[in-house]
Amino acid sequence: MKQFLGLLFYVTLLVSCKSEISKEQKKAISENGAYAQSVGRLNHLTILMDNYLWEGKVGDEVRKIMASGVEGLPQDEPLFTIKQMPKSAFKGFVSKSRCYLSFTTGKEKAFTFSKNKYARPQIGLHISGYTEEEVIANFLEHKTEIIDTFKETEIIRRQSVIKTPRKLENLEKNFGYNLRIPNTYRVAKETDSFIWLRKNIPQGSLNLTLYNVSKAIFKDSLSIVQNVIALRNKIGGDNIPVNENGRFITEEAFSPFFRNVQISNKRAFETRGTWEVKNQYMAGPFINYVIDDTNNNQFIVLEGFVFAPTIMKRDYIFELESIIKTIRFK
Repeated sequence: MKQFLGLLFYVTLLVSCKSEISKEQKKAISENGAYAQSVGRLNHLTILMDNYLWEGKVGDEVRKIMASGVEGLPQDEPLFTIKQMPKSAFKGFVSKSRCYLSFTTGKEKAFTFSKNKYARPQIGLHISGYTEEEVIANFLEHKTEIIDTFKETEIIRRQSVIKTPRKLENLEKNFGYNLRIPNTYRVAKETDSFIWLRKNIPQGSLNLTLYNVSKAIFKDSLSIVQNVIALRNKIGGDNIPVNENGRFITEEAFSPFFRNVQISNKRAFETRGTWEVKNQYMAGPFINYVIDDTNNNQFIVLEGFVFAPTIMKRDYIFELESIIKTIRFK
């Protein structure tokens, strides 16, 4: 009898513990989403909509926006690599996709978010409307927010793989900030006022340049874009060595893409374009940020540029952008 009571107590305790764990798991899931790890390559986006919508005007608008060309690249590459499927197919392994965009007709107009619903990290955006026209209008109304949300998700994901960043001892001392730079980048040149880092890739290299300049270097007679181009041509040309009779400059044949942005809560200018080595057959894309450091009356300049002839460059320039956006000020 004692043995039976002891066994009954043990089983009751085991069931009780199991039930308690289950409650904690359910609480965590309800608060934070699913436990499964999300999947998907960087800048890949799953589109959830019925096939007839995808093959019609709704799909046309989505492709036009979400697969539009990335600014500043020398060849056409899509903003996101997109894959469409009906919602009924979004289950099992596929539902772990890190970024998905869902479209529904026959329902009230709405734009909503889902975070970590099927995996983590995961972001889902949902567009609905009674008619196809209403769905399209709703999508176009929020297109900038949609792109920025997915891009920010991917930047955070790309930054998360930097587990052991390279330490640049003089960066905070001489430049006033820190960056999380992967240790796969080596220092190609370092002075008190200029740093050049490089990473070899199978068919070229990724490059980062860091420097600060006085605001007086910007000329009132030039636009912001002209000033940025003049600045990068001067500093980059002086500090990045190339073969005889060449010079590292901005490609004049392509108009740079420019916009005002915020970097680490500071006003900044983002410029994307193509660099070249004058008198030589070398060129590639660059992304340049000029950050307004009002506390020290200077501009902080961070630039990434890619040399990778004959291969796609979207994800390489994205890697450099992700590193630049780890900037934190002391």
